[in-house]
Amino acid sequence: MTSSGQLQLYSYHRSSCSFRVRIALNLKGFDYEYKPVNLLKGEQKSPEFLKVNPIGYVPALVDGDIVIADSFAIIMYLEEKYPQRPLLPRDLEKRAINYQAANIVSASIQPLQNLDILKYIEEKVGPDAKIPWVEKHIGKGFAALEKLLKNHAGKYATGDDVFLADLFLAPQIHGAIKRFNLDMTPYPLLARLHEAYMQLPAIQDALPENQPDYPKT
Repeated sequence: MTSSGQLQLYSYHRSSCSFRVRIALNLKGFDYEYKPVNLLKGEQKSPEFLKVNPIGYVPALVDGDIVIADSFAIIMYLEEKYPQRPLLPRDLEKRAINYQAANIVSASIQPLQNLDILKYIEEKVGPDAKIPWVEKHIGKGFAALEKLLKNHAGKYATGDDVFLADLFLAPQIHGAIKRFNLDMTPYPLLARLHEAYMQLPAIQDALPENQPDYPKT
């Protein structure tokens, strides 16, 4: 797929799923080729991209002849093939908490606020229904994460090192604040984590506004 040997990431600047993988690549210390896919223009539905990921979602990662789609699958692939800077703790309980937190974000929050779902709600219910829908489902997930992480958090979600849970939490919290103007007052732990995340170079470099496809105006 790529003759240079450099990893290629199909990404969209505002996609929180792509954001997760960008953080993972930064933490692992990879330089990679950024392949923009404009979701607003429908480029994810193009025949060219569907050859990369038949379901038509970003991100997708190309590593030589290997193509992996879905952020969870990509991150686990990177963790297993490139063990430098581990993204999972050795402690089994902490590891399980990381899996659980990541799954709350990836299965119970993000899919309910993605572009296709919000477009569907706007068409079938009305544009005024989008924000209450988003607030309900993000709020439910954030309330669960507050309880889950209460006895495990340190500087970050499960201690003083950045692990898998943080890769999923950082983009989700950032999007909730920046995209949906969510009031974080009911979620003090997540608000504190957000402040810590925004100080990390690996996360700063992965922010939507620091990607090559971010609108210049």
